[in-house]
Amino acid sequence: MVRLSGGSFAMGSEDFFPEERPVRDVRVDSFWIDQHPVTNTAFARFVRQTGYLTVAERTPAAEDYPGAGPQDLVPGALVFRPTERPVPLDDWRRWWRYVPGACWRHPRGPGSTLDGLDRHPVTQVAYEDAAAYATWAGKQLPTEAEWEYAARGGLAGATYVWGDEFEPTGRRMANIWVGAFPWQFHPGRGQARRPGTTAVGTYAPNGYGLHDMTGNVWEWTVDHFHPEHPPACCAPQMSASETTAPQRFSRHVVKGGSFLCAADYCLRYRPAARQGQTEDTATCHLGFRCVMHDAPET
Repeated sequence: MVRLSGGSFAMGSEDFFPEERPVRDVRVDSFWIDQHPVTNTAFARFVRQTGYLTVAERTPAAEDYPGAGPQDLVPGALVFRPTERPVPLDDWRRWWRYVPGACWRHPRGPGSTLDGLDRHPVTQVAYEDAAAYATWAGKQLPTEAEWEYAARGGLAGATYVWGDEFEPTGRRMANIWVGAFPWQFHPGRGQARRPGTTAVGTYAPNGYGLHDMTGNVWEWTVDHFHPEHPPACCAPQMSASETTAPQRFSRHVVKGGSFLCAADYCLRYRPAARQGQTEDTATCHLGFRCVMHDAPET
C-alpha cells in the first residue's frame, strides 16, 4: 500500500460528460491505498481461507428479477464479445452477453481459466464481493473522493493520470481500447490479440506510485450513484437476465475506465470519469482496490 497525505483538490471536470460536473473543491484525510487493483492471486487466497462464494456463483433469486424465466435464473456474469463488424454504439447488448458459469475463476465463461493471470486484476466481482474481501483484509473500499485524489497523483486538473497529452512520446500509458470499438482492436504492451486485462504494473505508475488508476478494470467505490445521473455507457446495468435491474439494487460509483474504454465510445480512462454500476452486477472488466485509514502492519 502507499500512504497519501490528506489535502484538498478540484474534483470532477467540466470538459467531458455531464455526470462529472460541477468541479468542486474537496478535502480528504490521509489514507493508505493499494498500489494496484486486487489480483486473482490475492482474491484466491481470500476464497481459500473463507470459503466465500461470489454473487456470480450463486443462483439468482426469482423475486429479485421479475419477468426473468427459469432459464435466466442461473449463476453467471456478463462477458464482452467483440463484434465482427462496425455496429451502432447505442445498445451495449450488441457486445455484452450474460454467460452462465462465468465467474471470477472463469472470467470469460466455462472453459476459461486463470492460467497465466495470477497478476491480473480479479474481475467478475460484484460490490458485495469486493466489500467482503476488504473486510477480510482489514481494509475498506475507497470513497469516490479518495479514489480520485489518489488517481490524480498530484497533478491538479490534468486530463489523464499522467498529464494532458494522450500518448506522450508516442507511448500508450494504460490498458485501454485502441481502434474502432467494439470490433477493431489494436493490442498494446502486455496485451493479447483480443482485448482483456493486463498484469498489474504493466504500465507506468502515476505520480503517487499507483498502477492502473485508469484503464485495465473499472473499480468499485463505496459512494452511491444518484438516480438523476445519466445511465452508463459501457457499464451494463443488467445482470441475471435481460429484464430491467430491480430498484432494490442500488448503483455505486465505479471509477477509472477499463480495457474496453475507447476514444470513439467511452473516453473514461480519466481520473474525473465516473459511472454507476448496479451492486449485483459482475463483469469481465470490473475489479477493485482497497484503502486503510490506519497504518498497515506490513
